[in-house]
Order: sequence, then C-alpha cells, then structure tokens
Amino acid sequence: MSVHAALRNGTKSVFLRVEEAFDTPFGGQDNPLRHLGAMALYLLWIIVGSGLYLYTVLDTGIDAVYSSIGYLSNEQWYLGGVLRSLHRYASDGFMLVMLLHLVREWSYGRYFGFRLYSWMTGIPLIWLAYIAGIGGYWIVWDELAQLSATATTELLDWLPIFSEPSARNFLSPSALSDRFFTVLIFIHLGVPLLLILGLWAHVHRVSHVDYLPTRRVMLSTAAALTLLALFRPALSNPPADLATVPGALAYDWFILFIHPLTDLSSPAIVWSLLFGLTALLFALPLLPHARAQPIAVVDPANCTGCDRCHVDCPYAAITMAPHPGRPGLKLAVVDADLCASCGICAGSCPSSTPFRRRETLVTGIDMPQLPVNALRQQLEHALAQLAGRTRIVVFSCARGAEAAPLAAADTAVIDLICAGMLPPAFVEYALRGGADGVVVAACRGGGCDFRLGERWTSERLRGDREPHLRHNVPPSRLQLLLGSAHDSGALAAAVSELRTRIETLEVATDRLPPYLRSASHHA
Repeated sequence: MSVHAALRNGTKSVFLRVEEAFDTPFGGQDNPLRHLGAMALYLLWIIVGSGLYLYTVLDTGIDAVYSSIGYLSNEQWYLGGVLRSLHRYASDGFMLVMLLHLVREWSYGRYFGFRLYSWMTGIPLIWLAYIAGIGGYWIVWDELAQLSATATTELLDWLPIFSEPSARNFLSPSALSDRFFTVLIFIHLGVPLLLILGLWAHVHRVSHVDYLPTRRVMLSTAAALTLLALFRPALSNPPADLATVPGALAYDWFILFIHPLTDLSSPAIVWSLLFGLTALLFALPLLPHARAQPIAVVDPANCTGCDRCHVDCPYAAITMAPHPGRPGLKLAVVDADLCASCGICAGSCPSSTPFRRRETLVTGIDMPQLPVNALRQQLEHALAQLAGRTRIVVFSCARGAEAAPLAAADTAVIDLICAGMLPPAFVEYALRGGADGVVVAACRGGGCDFRLGERWTSERLRGDREPHLRHNVPPSRLQLLLGSAHDSGALAAAVSELRTRIETLEVATDRLPPYLRSASHHA
C-alpha cells in the first residue's frame, strides 16, 4: 500500500468513527458531518444576507468607514452589531466546513471518475473564499486591517507580476483615497458572487442536491451563531494609522493564518506551499486509484421510457432521448463519465421485477457486474438451501454492515452493490419462495457512498416511492437496518430481532399467509 493510500485510509477511519459518534445525538439526517456541503452553502447564505445589510449602512469614505462600522457595534448593537458578528462567525464557520468537506471527500476517495468534475470545480472555490475573507477584513480599516493589507501586498509584491511594489500604497496616509475603499467594496461583493456561481458549477452534475441542511440543523446553527454574537461580539481594533506600526493583535486563524505563516517563513515558502498544495489537489485524480466498474447498460427492447431511472440517478448520468424503435416513447441514455455504477437505476426500473415469466430476466437498465437476473438466480438458489424453523434472507449493501458472517443454514446472505439497486419486489419474491422474513441492510442515513441509496431504499419499502413494496406484504416480516461497516453487531441483532418477532407472533407456525402460500414460487 502506498503512503498516500495509507494516509487516506487512516483519515477515512477517523472520519467514520467521529461521524458514527455524532449519529447518536444527531441521527444520520441531522449529522452535520454527513452534510458538510449543505452546511457550507447555508453558512454562505448567512454571510450574504448579513453582508447586504452591513453594506447598506457602510460609508466607504476613507475617514468615515471606521466610524460607520463602529456605529453598528456600539449604537446599533441590537441589529447591526449582531449581524456584523454573525457575518464574522459565519465566515469562520464557512472556512472550517469547506476545509473539512475537502478532507472528507479526499479521505473517502471521491476525487476521480464520475466525481472528477465536482472535485476540479471545487478547488478554485478555496482561493475565492480566502480572497473574499481577507478582503473583508480590510474594509473595517482598523489596525488589523492595516496589518493584513500591508502583509498581503508585500506577499503579492514577491510575485513578478507588478511593475511597482503595491505595498508602498500603505506607507503614508496620502497614498490612500476614497477610491481605494470603493474598489475594495466592489471586490468584496464581486468575489462572493463568483463564489456562488462556482458553487453552482460545483454541483451542476449532481442531482437531488441538498442545498440546505435539515431544518433542525439550520435552526441550531443559527442559534449557536447568534449566542456567540451576543456573548462575544465582533469588535474593531483601534483605527488604522499608516504613520505607525500596529502592535500585537489577535488574528482570525480561520482566515488570516497566512500572515503569521509568512512571518515565520518567507513569501517564497508561502507561495510555494500555496501553489504546491493547489497543484497537488489538481493532480490527485492522476494518482493510482480503484479501477472503474462497468456502467449501467440500457436494453432498448425492455426500456419503456418511464423516466424513473432518470429521476433516481444520484449523479444525473441518465437522460431521456427519443426511442429509436418506438415513435413517441423515450429511451434512457447513460453518460459513461457520470455513471457511478451503483445500480440504483436497476432498482428503480419497473421491468426489474423477479415475477416476470422469463427464464432469463432482461430489464430495461441493468448492471453488467450484477444483473437482476443473476440476483434472482442467487435468491432462488439460496431459498432452496434454507432450512430450519425460521428462515431469513438478508439483502446487504456491500458498503454497509458486513453480513457474510451471518450466513447459516437458516440465514441466506445476498450482497448488493448498493441497497438502492434492490427492486422492492424481491422482498415479496423471497417471502413467496419460502423465506419467513427479510432483512434489508443499507448504509446509515446520509452516509450512502452513492448519496441516495439508503434514502430511496427506505422510501420504496415504506411505499412512498416507485417502485414500492406492495402494501399486502406483512410489515412483521421485514426489517430495515441502516448501518455502516462498523455495525456488524447491529445487523446480527436486527436478524435476531426479526426472527424472535416472527416466532413470538407465531407467524412461523403458520408459515405464510394464504395469499403467499398459494402463490407459485416461480410466478
């Protein structure tokens, strides 16, 4: 194993443990670590909303900008002061969440293949965020702004792109004018607009995007930021004075860390680190990584153009085009560059039902590495081998809790690429074929490697999404477990709980209800 792979796996293990620990108090859907992208966008909207108000009351004159900002904190603390603090702390939170999102996606190996576009478009956003953040500190024009402006321009002067050193603009008061702050405001407003445009491009090829976290997370985040703003408001340092050198100041380490780093090293080292890290991020997809799996394949003869696979695809890899052999109908078309090879589309296809009277089951869209026909054959073989009083079939996501150790004479285990590839009809098919109960093991809520597998599985089994499990299937015979690779014990407990429930209700004594007993196994 390479050093890069070992480091990535170690970081992934840390993230998994922390995320699972957060699942206990928050739950999967409210776990902020599982929705870092949505958290970042939510914080950005807080920054934009508070910033618009601050802009309306800001005087951009060189002599008045400091006093107008001070007015917000001292005279209008109940609104302007709180919004200024919200603006500051939401900006820090945005930087933190953005970097956590970057490291998490890298540790999970989400930077190549069908995720390549999102990875590449996300890297420039880091530069835009820091440009906007550093520029925002300059607007205050206090001692910290003076120090940051001087340090930044000295850093820029090291680059051979300016004919004259820009740092000399901050050597004397006469070097600055009102026009400087007007331009600064324009930049501080324009860069976030570019950031928002870049975020749109970043998620452009992702469907069903969580643009915002859950309501509980939004309210909790807003409450925490507001309390922080009230008890520790953001205040200005003494006003800038270009005739003096600022003394010791407290840095915002989330945004202005580059200044002490420059002081400890040199502009050459800082630029080498910045450009080197950026180049490394762009080069990561070129490093050795897992081999791409076969993509979904469409069979025109069985595709009805129902649009379900297009709607359910997590990465907008499926589009609908005119059917070449059936005028007036549509045909699913798979984009090889975007297909995640998850099989969710096969699970959504109405022709994937195992009850079709065909010796070889051919569906409208399928996965070459695990066709629905092979899945039916595996299930039929497993059902034929089952023995014992209460027989259980476990359909297990390959990325969820490990189910292989549960295989026994009375328990059959069938692995899936993703739980979302399981057509709900397979649950009823297993019950009709002799199973007393079925366990479906998917990833934790919000933790699916393919984003939507566990969500679509839950909704289909509840009857809230097509194709859905028929309502006449007894709920007492079905158990859904949402878990991670570390939840093997929970899966074993779920199987045991289902078996106990069936035996306690004496369902196993009667075997199946009449409508199941009388049905043909092969339908």
